[in-house]
Amino acid sequence: MSASNLGKVAVLMGGRSAEREVSLMSGQGVLKALQVSGVDAHAFDPAERDLSDLKREGFDRCFIALHGRYGEDGTVQGALELLGIPYTGSGVMASSIAMDKTMTKRVWLAEGLPTPAYVLVHREHLGQVSVDGLIKALGLPMIVKPAREGSSIGVTKVLTAEELPAALAAAGVCDADILCEQCIVGDEVTCPVMGAGETSRALPVIRIVAPAGNYDYQNKYFTDDTQYLVPSGLSAAEEAAIEALVVKAYQVLGCRGWGRIDVMIDGATRKPYLLEINTSPGMTGHSLVPMSARASGLSYEALCCQLLASATLDHVQEVLG
Repeated sequence: MSASNLGKVAVLMGGRSAEREVSLMSGQGVLKALQVSGVDAHAFDPAERDLSDLKREGFDRCFIALHGRYGEDGTVQGALELLGIPYTGSGVMASSIAMDKTMTKRVWLAEGLPTPAYVLVHREHLGQVSVDGLIKALGLPMIVKPAREGSSIGVTKVLTAEELPAALAAAGVCDADILCEQCIVGDEVTCPVMGAGETSRALPVIRIVAPAGNYDYQNKYFTDDTQYLVPSGLSAAEEAAIEALVVKAYQVLGCRGWGRIDVMIDGATRKPYLLEINTSPGMTGHSLVPMSARASGLSYEALCCQLLASATLDHVQEVLG
């Protein structure tokens, strides 16, 4: 689809989530790429403007560069459905499920897909949590994180029993649901997926080597100390197995457009475990989807235009079957 056929485009960025800063960086990158490609694209921050302005000002489609709550969790998607403005990425239900790490794990487990063992703790019950019980169930080290945040916000890798109460409290500041998860020790990889249904395809796998194995918010976005290896250095068989796994994980959640799935490979058994999915991945200078796309021969600008061209609505998907 040519740039002139994409119409007037709003790049939704910023928003009200804890990931606002990252979203603004993603959005500015996308905006520039679309404009350079000849698209009539404009910045639009839902934290500063009412979404009804999209209809009033005649926008034809939206590129969602929002991350986290109110942008990646089905809320903006639902509003755009009501406005009848096609948007990039997954629809209402898939976005909502994927934003909730616990619900995502439940779907994956129901479909027989591997994901680390977990225990869900509710913030209101923190005073009743048994540290010994959690360690018995999941072992140490353990990952503690908010169930509905991204960009490693509120995430702690717990190494000792003494660290667990503070980790639970930190996650509880971010979310009422706290996900305690078995820590898989081994290679950390991520793999983007594009398309919808049977046309979904994986982009090249990226292996992540972070300082001291700590791939946190700072190391994701604001340092150059983390190594991103693409080609990943894994065997062809392992890469193929991971690509097949993430495509299946993406499909069973009903995702479309694009997404990025994080995977841990057990260092001893080489078994891959699904961690989580991002349905509105980062598009900053440090972001992984553009990196993987480049490795497959797709430039940043072409990636943005391709994603924009895939913008649609849930009810259109239903009509088309």
